[in-house]
Amino acid sequence: MPRKRPVPDETGSEALKHLKIDDTSSDSDPSDTEPTEHVTDAFLDTICRNSLDFDFEEQCSVSLSTTNIYACLVCGKYFQGRGQQTHAYFHSINDEHHVFINLKTLHVYVLPDNYEVMDKSLNDIKDVIQPTYLTRDVMRIDDIIGHGHDLMGRPYTVGCVGLNRVKHTSYINVIIQTLAHIRPIRNFLLTLSNLDKRPPLVRKLSMVVRRMWHARRFKAHISPHECVQEIVVLSKGRFGLDKEADPFELLVWMLNTLHGMVRKKKTSVVYETVRGEMQVATWKVQDMLQDDMVEDVEATISTMPFLALSLELPPTPLFTHPSTDDEDERANIPQVALGTLLQRYDGTTTVETNGLVQQYTVTNLPAYIVCHVKRFTKHNMSEKNLTVVNFPVRNVPFGDLLHVHGSTSVTYDLVVNVCHVGHQGKSAVDGAVLTEFEESPFFAYVRQGENLWFRVHDLQVEPVMPQMLFLSDSYIQVWQRN
Repeated sequence: MPRKRPVPDETGSEALKHLKIDDTSSDSDPSDTEPTEHVTDAFLDTICRNSLDFDFEEQCSVSLSTTNIYACLVCGKYFQGRGQQTHAYFHSINDEHHVFINLKTLHVYVLPDNYEVMDKSLNDIKDVIQPTYLTRDVMRIDDIIGHGHDLMGRPYTVGCVGLNRVKHTSYINVIIQTLAHIRPIRNFLLTLSNLDKRPPLVRKLSMVVRRMWHARRFKAHISPHECVQEIVVLSKGRFGLDKEADPFELLVWMLNTLHGMVRKKKTSVVYETVRGEMQVATWKVQDMLQDDMVEDVEATISTMPFLALSLELPPTPLFTHPSTDDEDERANIPQVALGTLLQRYDGTTTVETNGLVQQYTVTNLPAYIVCHVKRFTKHNMSEKNLTVVNFPVRNVPFGDLLHVHGSTSVTYDLVVNVCHVGHQGKSAVDGAVLTEFEESPFFAYVRQGENLWFRVHDLQVEPVMPQMLFLSDSYIQVWQRN
C-alpha cells in the first residue's frame, strides 16, 4: 500500500510558526516554486543509501541537462528541477520517491509537496556529496592512519581508495593517485574554497581527492568519471579512453595545466612543490672536432627549469642465454642502481645528442623530485626495456648523488612508485586478445604514514612490504624531501 504523505495537524501548528521559507538559490530553475515549510522526519525512512552514488556527472537522466540537478535519495537517479512540470516532480508522482537533494546547495526537499526537510540524519549524505576539510585537520592528516568502513561493513584505508577504470584509463588512475599523495598539492585541493568558481579540471580533481581522503564513504571505491571526461575534453583527445597512453606525459600535462589554472603572480603551489632548476652546458660536436684542444672549446651555459628527471636505462643486451624456465629468464634481466642512473645530472657526465654534447648540473632541488624511468623506446610504447632498477625507499642522498652545491646532506623518501606490468605495450586496437594486466598495465605503490605501503591497481588495494617495491618495473617515482 503506498505511503501517505504526512499532513500537519493542529498540534503541530505552533512548531510550524518558527519555520522559515527557503530563498530560491541562484542556480535554481525559474519553474521551481518556493518550499512551503521546513519539516523533519518526513519520508526519511524511504532513503536508500546503498543506491546512492555521487561520483557520476551531475546530469538529468531524462533531459541530459546539467543545470539545477536534484538527486533522488530513494533510487539515486538525477533529475532536473523540483517545481511542477519538472522531471523530478513527475518522478516523485510516478514512482512515489519523495526525497530529493540539490547537488549544489545540498538542500533536501520532499516532492511533490515541495517542502524542505531539516534533519541531522542527512548530514552523512551531504558530507559524501561535498566533503569539507579544516586546515588544522589537513595538516595532521598524515599522522593519523584512518580506516573507514562502507555501508556494507567493508574496511578501507583513508587515502588509499581504489579507482574505477573507464575502458583503458589505468594510466589516468595512477596519475590521480600520484597527485593525491603529493602532500602540498593534496592539501591545496582539500582546502580549496569557492569550487564553483574554479576551472572545471581543478574542481573535479579536487572532488576526487576529497572523496579519496573521506573517512565516511558509502562505497569503498571511487569512480573518477567526471575528472576523466574533463581530461579527455581539455586535452583535445590527446589522452583518450580507447587505449592506454603514457602516464608520464599525462603527469607533465596535468602539472602544467594545473599551474596555469591556479597560479598567482607567476607562481603556484604546483611549481613550488615539484619544479627545480638545472644548469646546462652545451658544446657543438663539430667545434670540438675542429679544435685540437677540446678543453678550450667554450660552452654555452643556460639555466632551465625541470619538472622531472628522465633516467636513461642501459640498452638491453642483444644476446642472452635462452631458457624456457621463467625463473632463469628473470635471472637474465639486467639490473642497475638508481644512483647510477642519476649520474647523468651530477655535473660531470656528458651526453651527446643531435650533434650536441651537453652536461647537466642540478642547482636547485625541489621539495618533491619526480623521476621518469625511460623504459619505452618508441612513442607508441611498443618496445619496453625490462631492466630492473634497484633503490632504497628511505633516506636517498639526492643532494650528494647530484653534487648539488649547499645541499649535499639533503635526503629524500619515496612516496609513490608507478609501475608497468607486462613485456611490451599493447592495445585493443591491435586486434589482440588482451589479458587483465594488458588491459590495465599501470599500477601504483603509495605510502601511508611512515612505512605503510599499498599496491593500488584500479579497484584493487592491498598492503605490501617495502622490500617488494623494486621487484616491479618502476616507471615514475616521486620522492619527498626530509
